[in-house]
Amino acid sequence: MKATWNGEVIAESDETVVVEGNHYFPPSSIKKEFFKETDTHTVCPWKGTASYYSLEVNGEENKDAAWYYPETSELAKNIKGYVAFWNGVKVEG
Repeated sequence: MKATWNGEVIAESDETVVVEGNHYFPPSSIKKEFFKETDTHTVCPWKGTASYYSLEVNGEENKDAAWYYPETSELAKNIKGYVAFWNGVKVEG
C-alpha cells in the first residue's frame, strides 16, 4: 500500500493493518521528514487516545491528516504506533 499527498509518497508498506476501513502503516514505513507532531488528540472508545501529525509536503501543510495510537487498549494492540490517514491523503495498493 502507498499513501500519497501533494505529489509525494509519504508512506509505503506491504504490511498495513486494516481497521474500520483504514489502512494503518507501520511506523517504520512513514517518511518522517513530512510529518510534524501536533497537539490534537481524539478518543476512540475501543482503541484509545489518538495523537495526530500534520503533513508538510512541497511547501504546503495538511493539518492533522495522519493519526496514530501511541498507547492502545488490549483490543487494538496490533495497531499500536501505526499511522493512518485522511483529509485528502490517497491510500491505494
